[in-house]
Amino acid sequence: MPILKLACFRSVSRTVLGNNVLAALLLLALVNGGVLTLSAQDSRNAQFQIPGGGFRIAGKVVNSLGGTPLARVRVTITDAQSRQNTLSVITSEDGRFQFLQIPAGKYGLDGAKRGFIPASYQQHGEYSTAVVTGAGFDTQNLVLTLAPFAVLSGKVLDESGEPIRHANVSLYREDHRAGVGRVQKIRNDTTDDLGAYEFSGLNAGTYFVSASATPWYAVHRPVSESLAEGSQVAPSLDVAYPVSYYKDATEPDEALPIPIRGGDHLEADIHVNPVPAIRLLFRVPGNPENGFSLPQLQKPAFDGMDFVPNQGTEMISPGLYAMTGIAPGAYNVRIPTQGNSVDLDMDLSQDGQELDVSKGQPLGTITASVKVVGEETLPAQLSVALRNNKLRVVAWQQVDSKGNVEFDDVAAGKYEVIAEAPGKAYALAHITSQDVELPGHILNVEGGASLNVALSVVGSTMNVDGFAKRNGKPVSGAMIVLVPRNPESNRTMFRRDQTDMDGSFSLLSVIPGTYTIVAIEDGWDMDWASPGVIASYSRHGKTIMVSGNEGTMHLPDTVEVQER
Repeated sequence: MPILKLACFRSVSRTVLGNNVLAALLLLALVNGGVLTLSAQDSRNAQFQIPGGGFRIAGKVVNSLGGTPLARVRVTITDAQSRQNTLSVITSEDGRFQFLQIPAGKYGLDGAKRGFIPASYQQHGEYSTAVVTGAGFDTQNLVLTLAPFAVLSGKVLDESGEPIRHANVSLYREDHRAGVGRVQKIRNDTTDDLGAYEFSGLNAGTYFVSASATPWYAVHRPVSESLAEGSQVAPSLDVAYPVSYYKDATEPDEALPIPIRGGDHLEADIHVNPVPAIRLLFRVPGNPENGFSLPQLQKPAFDGMDFVPNQGTEMISPGLYAMTGIAPGAYNVRIPTQGNSVDLDMDLSQDGQELDVSKGQPLGTITASVKVVGEETLPAQLSVALRNNKLRVVAWQQVDSKGNVEFDDVAAGKYEVIAEAPGKAYALAHITSQDVELPGHILNVEGGASLNVALSVVGSTMNVDGFAKRNGKPVSGAMIVLVPRNPESNRTMFRRDQTDMDGSFSLLSVIPGTYTIVAIEDGWDMDWASPGVIASYSRHGKTIMVSGNEGTMHLPDTVEVQER
């Protein structure tokens, strides 16, 4: 069950109300979609009657650290069929809560407390399990777990162990939401006068942290000096700090992961050490008096790129320029030219190294016309994006009123084409180039190529509902994965859900096509969209065909839950 935001709360004091009034107000709240804030004792006293009711949702809220009960937690149930209907209580000193005389149905169960991460019942990322009231379901001994927020802090220290002020600190987190493990930047901070940084309010997970800074004492050799001449600047001053990761690493592959649990207060100091700075030379074609664009330096950082600010640029001779204060290392360099810009990966290690445009891959362009299958007009705010093999969106454009979209300066490589618009799921049906249909959703862009393609897009509001069981019994909290045919080139067609207490699930906005549906117990941290990982489970899954693009498709057979 996808996790939903809850409505605003309206409170009522029990000190001036009797049980009969409470019962009426609670009934009114459930009917009108309001929320009453009551303690667990209030809930026990308020024996309100709802037509068709008679079931009880009860249990306790515990701290993920040690399982101790949590008092004063706001616990809320939300009617899954009528989500504006919510009801809340406050846990007692022993962490207990209960909702009485609840109608048969399906309910989201959520908890919130200051200093803790709001959570839903059996939550895994953006998914949770709905509580089902009715005959045969134990809803009176539920355990809702909340994890306290975590904090990661530390200092950025120089080669002498002194704090560095105004250093840029980046926080990265390992993420499996796209079905393939990625490490992405999620936050930035700047150190204070004591060299300290802090990232608070963190969820449990695996993190990495890096720092970039400039030595306060650095003096770079004037670019007017010939490279062959001796310098008046001491080598110990012509230095730079490379991007540094915890712990004592200058490349992301060597960074030490930081596992964080709820409630942790961890410290991770980052030490930076100077290296001899280099000067990077580049030539500007044509007449530089008309202005020029600087090369753009990017530093690989896990599954993304971080821009590297230019420390200083000066002209050495007509058309020849130098950038100073660069730390040696591997970079991605994008060089603007009068024709096509070029893109190249370089190991910048020598002082006076010149960017050789001839060794770079020219950047390409993609021009596309877009049509939506079965729709006469284009949906509002329809956009198209390109995603690289690391699942990073590298280009995004909104389709214009004529159904056209254009991407400039596209580096050579293979890109998955993604289509999206608010309020409805869209996916690529097929790509046509020069009247030839290309397989899958992948565009292969060669260096300097100008591609003209036609994109056929299909939208869907079709839901696929079913039940997952093991040996005939419902399984709660299992991961459901809808795997498209040719998963490598159809990643946007994957769908996921989590089973509710009765084993039911609902996969939303499924694009028409052929799929295999699988149910996996405790598979939430696996790379479920990786063809090599999901293939072993797909062999034991069920093949289904989704032909429509609206309504609900009910699976006649249950899906057998597989062990991790």
